Amino acid sequence: MSCKNGFIGRRDLFKLGSIAAFGLAATSNLLWQVEQAQAAELTAIEPALNPEAALKRLVEGNQRFVQHQPQYPDQSAKRLQEVAQVQHPFATILSCADSRVPAELVFDQGIGDIFDVRIAGNIATPEAIGSIEYAVALVGTPLLMVLGHERCGAVTAAVKNEPLPGKIGTFVEPILPAVKRVKNQPGDAVDNAVVANVRYQIEQLQRSTLLTERVQSGKLKIVGGRYDLDTGKVTMIA
Repeated sequence: MSCKNGFIGRRDLFKLGSIAAFGLAATSNLLWQVEQAQAAELTAIEPALNPEAALKRLVEGNQRFVQHQPQYPDQSAKRLQEVAQVQHPFATILSCADSRVPAELVFDQGIGDIFDVRIAGNIATPEAIGSIEYAVALVGTPLLMVLGHERCGAVTAAVKNEPLPGKIGTFVEPILPAVKRVKNQPGDAVDNAVVANVRYQIEQLQRSTLLTERVQSGKLKIVGGRYDLDTGKVTMIA
């Protein structure tokens, strides 16, 4: 290292800066790895819920939401670290792609708690079923809910069964069998179809060998729900 008149040369100063930057980067990387390892350990020891406990957690979260007393759990920086490398959601929810039905808010949950599968009409398409099978069989969620909602546009379109532009009509076909089942049922045609559609989509999911095996072994529970847009309440569908 050269020094003239008490000053370090430009080249040497650059070398020192590079060494310092490298050391800082290495230290930061090491700290990051330690944080990740700690987060993985925290996630690994997080107790797994059984199907009934998972359903209870969802129901209690919705009650808080309806009563306007949310706890906003699992939304901290620490939680981000806990689920950065691995996820252990306690519920999978097949819900409608509707801006008014965000599952984490409706059930007062946070990051990594719910495996969301959203598609118009909460229909069990092959792609949706594949996503659900991944969540249940590989990620290990003990609860699967099909969540329909009041005044669903997709169900309304199926009830009307009129031509629709573009690809919009593709989600109507899978709902038509449910509409047919309640065509002569008294009451509101759309709301009857919303409930019937939840039941019908559950039947489609029950055709999955991966899902039925988990149900039969007691590792999975499949339930239906109807979300009320006016009150925020989720009513269970038998």
